[in-house]
Parts: sequence; structure tokens; C-alpha cells
Amino acid sequence: MSLTRVVLTSGRSLDLSELRFSSTYGGMLEGYPCKPVNDMKIRSLVRAAERAHPSLPVHLVPPPREYPDQYAGAFGPVEVLPSVACVGAFHSAALDRGQDPVLRRSALTIIWFQPTAHMPTGCDAEDALREVDWEGLARDYEL
Repeated sequence: MSLTRVVLTSGRSLDLSELRFSSTYGGMLEGYPCKPVNDMKIRSLVRAAERAHPSLPVHLVPPPREYPDQYAGAFGPVEVLPSVACVGAFHSAALDRGQDPVLRRSALTIIWFQPTAHMPTGCDAEDALREVDWEGLARDYEL
């Protein structure tokens, strides 16, 4: 059963079967948001997604990075990602249109960031999520 449906800018409909939200900087006890911290957070999300869905390809939507006017610290300038990290398991019709649509589907785990913890729905999902190249990134599988 699908939690929601997202429509890509290409017109392809995706069913979201699993969604995990986490605070981008939740649990950060020391330091400040900067490139090394953000890169470590992103690598951790990708590894966790690969472990959670080992048979599915994983795609990271490059997050927007903001540089507020603040002095640089020991690890470089302040660099801020959106507040919510999202990991979603998406499914759609098979990539190969010649396959049996009842027995074959396509899948991709997508990681993206957004400013609030809201469920992506229809055409109201983040633009970067809706622009994912499904045909180039997803993989067909048999039910």
C-alpha cells in the first residue's frame, strides 16, 4: 500500500512505500554546521539507505547549501542544509514497457532534504525531488 503518490516533472507517477524523516542537525552536540559536518551527515544517510534496501539503487538529490553571513570557524565557513533529511522508498511502473505490468515494477531509494517535515504529495513535492531522472536511476524488479 502506498503512503502517497508523487508525480515527477516527466509525468511518471511514483508510489512512496516508506519514508523516514530526521533532523539534519539533531544530536549535534558540538561544533557548527559546515561542509565537513554536512558531508559526513550525507554519507551516513546514504550508507543507512543502502543497508535498509540493499537490492535497490540509492540516489541523493544534491541538497541546497546556504552560507549565512557569519565568521568562519576552525572547520571553514558556516554551511547550512535544510532542516529535514528524508529517505524514501519509491516504486513505479516497470522501466521496460515490454514487461508484464502486473509482474514487473521499478524502484529507487531517494534521499533529499526539505525545510519542514511534510509528506511529499502529487505535484507539491520539492522541485528537486520531482526532477529525479527515474529512467536513468531506478531498477526494474519482479514481484
